[in-house]
Amino acid sequence: MLEEACSAPGVVAAQLEQLGLVDAFVRELSGQSLSVVLTVARGSSDHAAAYFASLVMNRLGLPVASLPMSTVTLHDSLMQVEGQLAVAFSQSGRSPDLVETMQALRRAGAATLALVNVPGSPLALACDYSLPLAAGAEHSVAATKSYIAMLSMSALLVAHLEYGRHGRAELLGALSSLPAALLVALEQDWSALTRELGDAERMMVVGRGAGLGVAQEAALKLKETSGIQAEAFSGAEVRHGPMEIIEKDYPLLVLAPRGPEQLGLLALASEMRARGAKVLLAAPKGTPEVALPIAETGHVLLDPISVIQSFYPAAEQLARARGREPDAPRHLHKVTQTR
Repeated sequence: MLEEACSAPGVVAAQLEQLGLVDAFVRELSGQSLSVVLTVARGSSDHAAAYFASLVMNRLGLPVASLPMSTVTLHDSLMQVEGQLAVAFSQSGRSPDLVETMQALRRAGAATLALVNVPGSPLALACDYSLPLAAGAEHSVAATKSYIAMLSMSALLVAHLEYGRHGRAELLGALSSLPAALLVALEQDWSALTRELGDAERMMVVGRGAGLGVAQEAALKLKETSGIQAEAFSGAEVRHGPMEIIEKDYPLLVLAPRGPEQLGLLALASEMRARGAKVLLAAPKGTPEVALPIAETGHVLLDPISVIQSFYPAAEQLARARGREPDAPRHLHKVTQTR
C-alpha cells in the first residue's frame, strides 16, 4: 500500500504524456448536445466519480447523477439516455454489474466511457471509449495509486472539455505541475493521524465540494485498513443530525483545502473543538489549529488530490500502529464481484 501510494506522482506524470487520447475523446464528443452526465462505480471508484461529478458541475454546468446499477441489473429499467454521456470508473474493469450496466446504457444510445486501469478489460470492451489510467498493476487490496489516477484523469477530462466548450484553459494549465505538487504532498507531516487515532473506534471525516469524494475515500480506508468505524459527511450535512453524536474527545477529521467551502469547514472545526471534540484539521500551512498540512497545487480544484496523497501513507502507518496488515485487510479481496 505504501509503495503504491508513493508511486502516484509518477502515474500522474505518465497520464500527462497521453493527453492525445483525452483530446481525441473530447473531439469525438464535441457533436453531442449533453444535458446530463451519468457516473457508474462502486467503492473507491465511486468516490472518484464524486470528485468527477463536482468538477463537471462546477466547470461545465452540467448536472451529474450517480446511477444505481441495480436499476439496470435487477430491475431491467430502460434508461432514457440517448445522446448523453455515461462514465464508468474501475480499477479492474471486471465487476459483472458494472459491465452489464454500461452495455445497457450503450444499447440505449448513451456515449459510454470507461476510466479503467486494465486495458482490454471487459469494462473497456463494453464501452464506446476507454481512457487508460496508466497506474500499472496494483497489488494492495486497498486502492491508492489507481484512485489518485482516477482523480487526475477526471481533472484532465473535464479540463479538456472546458477548454473545448468554453475556451477556458486555467484548469488545463494547472495540471502540468500536479506531479510535482504530489511529491511535495508526500513530504507533509501527517503523523498526528497515528498519534490521535491510535485507539479510535469511531469517527467522522468531513469534507465538502470537490473534497467530499476524498473525505468518503479517507473514511473507507480508515475502515478497511484500521478497522475504525469512520463515516464521511459534507460539512453542511453534519449540522443536519450527525453533529448530535459529536461529544468530548470524539475524533473528527476535517479536510479543508482552499476553495469557497473552506471557510465553513474551518468554522465547523472551531465549533466542534470548543465542544471538546478531538479535531484533526487538514488545511494549508499557516491556517490556525492545523494539524495535517495540505500542499497546495496549481488550482484549488486539484488540492483534494494533494489531500489524499498525503493521507494514504499516514493511513498505512496508522494501520500498522494498530497492529493491522494494511496490504491485506481481513475479509476483503482486490477484485469485488458484484451483481
